[in-house]
Parts: sequence; C-alpha cells; structure tokens
Amino acid sequence: TPISVAAPTVVVNTGAAALGPNTFTSRQPRAGENECEGKKVQIDNVDCLIDALENVLPQAGGNVTMGFTGELNVGHEPIKTPYFQNDMCPVNVHWHLGTEHLSVGEYDEMGAGPHTKPGDMRRKLAAGEKVRGGFRCHHYDENDAKFTTEYDWQHCVGMEVGETYEVHWPHSAAGACGTINQYQTPFYDGVLCR
Repeated sequence: TPISVAAPTVVVNTGAAALGPNTFTSRQPRAGENECEGKKVQIDNVDCLIDALENVLPQAGGNVTMGFTGELNVGHEPIKTPYFQNDMCPVNVHWHLGTEHLSVGEYDEMGAGPHTKPGDMRRKLAAGEKVRGGFRCHHYDENDAKFTTEYDWQHCVGMEVGETYEVHWPHSAAGACGTINQYQTPFYDGVLCR
C-alpha cells in the first residue's frame, strides 16, 4: 500500500504559522559573535590562462558538455561520495546571472534571454556597468508567456523571468558545520571559517 505524504510547507521569518510535521521554518540568525566573520582571504585575481596556468587548482569542470574530456592533469581524483561523508557541509547558497559552466548546445554563448541574443555575452545593468552575464540556455522564447510573464520575487531579489541562472551551493570541510554560523555571506567566510 502506498504511503501518502503531505507536501511540505515553508514559513519564512513570520513565527505566526501553526507548525506541523511537514512545516519547515527559517529564522533570523541568533544574536552573538560570528566566528566566521572576516575569514575571507584576500587573493589577487590573476589571468589564469597566462600567469597562473601551472598554479591553477581544480574546481568544478568548466566545460560540462556530455562527452567532453579536458586536458588539465590535476593529479587527484574528484570527490565521488556524498560531501557529508567527507566531513563537508554547505556554507552558502548563491546564484549567478547566466552560467559559469559550459554545455555546448544546452547553455552556451548561443543561448538567449530577455536582454541577450545568441552570441551576445554582455548585459548592461541598471547602474550602467557592463558585466559578463555568463552562458544562456537555448530554450528562451520571447513569444512564450512562460518566459515573459512577470513574477513577484519574494526571496530571489533581482531575478528575472526568462533569464538563465546557475545556483551554487558551496561546501567546505573548513566550515562551521553543525553550528549557527554554518551559512555565511560572503560565502568565503563560510568556506574558510576554520
């Protein structure tokens, strides 16, 4: 016999809702000292393709296209087991406009969005500053309402319907895992806390 489970309810910072077994809440951080604050290490940016090619440490694969094989020999195996089994915990959740990673034919320089056309990798922000917005998905269609209907964002302030976003969930073995200081902004404070 199948088990019926009610969908979870998420209550954010109100404290007014009746809590049940399927209700998740978020709260303001507790007052007090934050052991991770200011742990970010200042490291100067370098041109990785010229100055630091020998010093580049592996991160996530930049090109995640199915079947792509990179040529950078990093000298060790990636983590292939769940992060918690490696004493790692999530320390932050953040998003980027467009993707940093490339999947040719899926999200790449030929993708589009409300302010970008295929081949246009730049986006002008409200302040007039130009930024590289990253790769875009190939699914955007300005004539399809699901990509153009406005939405009243409650938590992801600044996001826009129809855009491509890449969500990052950094984990660290040097985070304040299991404490009230586990999640940090900026995320470097969480990654480098301990």
